[in-house]
Amino acid sequence: MASTEASKSGMDTTNKQNSSSQNHSPLFKRSYCRTMSGQSTAGIIVIGDEILKGQTLDTNSNFLCKKFFTLGVKVQKISVICDEVDAIADEVALFSEKFTHVITSGGIGPTHDDMTFEGVAKAFGLKTEFHPELVERITHWFHTTDMTSPEMKMAKIPETSQLRFGIDPKTNKPSLYPLVSVRNVYLFPGIPNLLEKAFIMLGDIFQNPDVKFHTDTIYIDRDEASIASIITDVANRYKEDDVVIGSYPNLTNSYYKVKITIESTNPNKIQEVHKEMTEKMPEGSVVVYDLDPLHSAVQAVYSFMENPNKDDQFIQCVQAAIRTIETALEKYSLTDICIGFNGGKDCTALLHLFYAVVKKKYPNLDLKLQALYIRSRCRFPEVEKFVQLSRDRYNMEMLHYDGRIKECLETMASDRPNIKAVIMGTRATDPYSAHLEEFSMTDPNWPQVMRVNPMLHWQYSHVWQFIRQLSLPYCSLYDRGYTSLGSMDNTHPNPLLQYVDRRGVLTYKPAYMLESGEHERDGRNT
Repeated sequence: MASTEASKSGMDTTNKQNSSSQNHSPLFKRSYCRTMSGQSTAGIIVIGDEILKGQTLDTNSNFLCKKFFTLGVKVQKISVICDEVDAIADEVALFSEKFTHVITSGGIGPTHDDMTFEGVAKAFGLKTEFHPELVERITHWFHTTDMTSPEMKMAKIPETSQLRFGIDPKTNKPSLYPLVSVRNVYLFPGIPNLLEKAFIMLGDIFQNPDVKFHTDTIYIDRDEASIASIITDVANRYKEDDVVIGSYPNLTNSYYKVKITIESTNPNKIQEVHKEMTEKMPEGSVVVYDLDPLHSAVQAVYSFMENPNKDDQFIQCVQAAIRTIETALEKYSLTDICIGFNGGKDCTALLHLFYAVVKKKYPNLDLKLQALYIRSRCRFPEVEKFVQLSRDRYNMEMLHYDGRIKECLETMASDRPNIKAVIMGTRATDPYSAHLEEFSMTDPNWPQVMRVNPMLHWQYSHVWQFIRQLSLPYCSLYDRGYTSLGSMDNTHPNPLLQYVDRRGVLTYKPAYMLESGEHERDGRNT
């Protein structure tokens, strides 16, 4: 058995902004196989029946590709093969001739179907033999001198192998277990955390000092077919200049439809291609998009505080919201505060505001934000999914309660008596909210908690302007014409957004295109 095990991917495969449905455009596959001048190449061989059966997710190749790119090495092929000696031997021999570096992942464990050592040896017409140093280490680690034991199998490697010991950055000492290499083939473990640790310690051996890749990205809000001729024309003009252009359609993203990547070892060519590409695109089609809005949250949110435009109501509203949250953090400790979050647009904007202000005040804080989620009686699955994604994205501890708001607050007061304030996305235009202030205690016959309302004076358009200007992920229902979310039994797409598309199908524009916020609740029965 290959020693790969399942691990959670850092990529949110269901996040609209980070959809895994992005595939190479067939127009540019040929350019992606081309090698830039002076470039080292790599091939990755992932070994394991469990990968081929779909029982284990391969995250190792993704990690390796990212690392090689930063080292100036172009990965040109990834192969996933079974746990068979002949299959391993054939692939290793082929890769070794074609690429500067060959990485194998998996198949170096103690079980009967770990066959990478044998396969690599056969690829080069070598025998396997017990390496004295590995025998000594395994004897020490596993307290066995039995040369037929499963543990000792890991000491039997191809003759002429090299043992490479990295320096552990945590201990500043040599690694306990070496990386085995044969010629230009490097045999990594399949378990992701072990592979990553080994590569980080030894990655410098793959460094290509003569090459540094420069990249740029352009996001386009048009169908790929409509701009394909523009991309092709620019790609053809620069194909002899060490410039690689890729086109990646995304059918589910809320902000763009095509991502165009530009890659070159010449940064001046990057700028030149970017300028020409954007100038040729249809007017208004180039989108400013932040792929990682959390990483830039503090900078992006606090840029509003530096905006001198005193006459812009939107800017004023954002500035006031920031000041209100800052005041709340002065009055209450973070453990005494939770944020109301139910997956709607208002609390989506609020959550990002709150996160940015907290990160600015406590930049090294390693504490989960507390979030109060009062679930409706008949919940949209899309809302539930978005709440879960947001929980993970913003590192929140969700306090789930079902029922009426007053009853839920009573339960929370019993469960979490430390919570003294709830940050809420309430706006003055919401039902029964016109009398509220930025800090309003709950009514006397309610559990006593301070309601903090940073967005009280925001308009409907302000919410969407903030969300889209900062490229924030939001619930997918808003792209289907829903403008206010309640329960499945009382919420429908807003009729003011419906239209008939070119196929003659009745459909809905996204929520941010609603012209008048006064009709925000036109899709609600209550």
